[in-house]
Amino acid sequence: MKVLLLFDLFRKTSSAESFASAEALRAEEKKTEADLYEVLVRLGHEPDAVGVYDDVRPLFDRIEASRPDVVLNTCESFLSDRAHEPNIPALLELLRVKYTGSGPDALILCKDKALAKKLLTFHSVKVADFLVSPRERPLRGLHKLVFPVFVKPVNEESSDGISKASLAKTEAEALERARFVHEQFGCDALIEEYVDGRELTVGVLGNARLTILPPQELFFGDGQSDGDQRAPRFLTAKAKWDDKYRAKWGIRNGPAAPLPAGVETHLAKIARRVYRILHIRGLGRIDVRVTANGEIVVMEANPNPSLGRADDFALAAARSGIEYDELVKQVLANALK
Repeated sequence: MKVLLLFDLFRKTSSAESFASAEALRAEEKKTEADLYEVLVRLGHEPDAVGVYDDVRPLFDRIEASRPDVVLNTCESFLSDRAHEPNIPALLELLRVKYTGSGPDALILCKDKALAKKLLTFHSVKVADFLVSPRERPLRGLHKLVFPVFVKPVNEESSDGISKASLAKTEAEALERARFVHEQFGCDALIEEYVDGRELTVGVLGNARLTILPPQELFFGDGQSDGDQRAPRFLTAKAKWDDKYRAKWGIRNGPAAPLPAGVETHLAKIARRVYRILHIRGLGRIDVRVTANGEIVVMEANPNPSLGRADDFALAAARSGIEYDELVKQVLANALK
């Protein structure tokens, strides 16, 4: 089967750049795509790895020339702007090419975190109480929320815009952080009540028939450094991407520690509902917090989570008996359906 492995580059190219080996992808620091390329070869497919940055015309030509059976889509941006992520599957639909993962509708819904929360609330899914401070008309007061609150860009991902200052203990701190978001990211600010609890992710695989993967947990270490200062118990950009910072504070991801009776079953039920409400297909990840009394609060949903061999989604799949090659096989099969 002809598989076009499509991904985004973060540098200007003169055309849709092709990579003929996993080694070439790793040299480009595309570790996930290198893992996927190797699996495609092992599965007996004909992979064609193509990177795009700012020009879709060569991509048109490539698809017309090779007519792939399916596109394994890992694109998250265009022109280094993640706001364009939904445009890639929209383009593939116009070209009548089957592709892995969610369509533009799910990507648009999940990118607008406030809109996603409104939809989930309408369907009686528990989310943190929130307000939106519009960039054009910033809020001047927060009259309904209970402090502390958490302030972040309404449409950024990968913990962009999240730091220790995102946790605001007073109205003045929250409004100041919202102004920072308006100015630095040029977007609305989401202000939501902070949920103190365990942070878990639940992977979902499939289209009509869904497989719920075992939950993964983000563990925050209790180590101290720099006097009495402690690491924040939420995922800042440094806590997500800086290995030295993670090691310093004992932050790690892994299989969820034992949960109270009935919570894992309830997690699976909620994950299914969120997945369907937000039109996610192929694969997705639902992020939640579980409070001390076992209440599950949905934080956000992530269509098209990273499929690297060492990423949470693949590790959770392996714990359920779906080894990496089989996982990629199922992702491709879901696209063909």
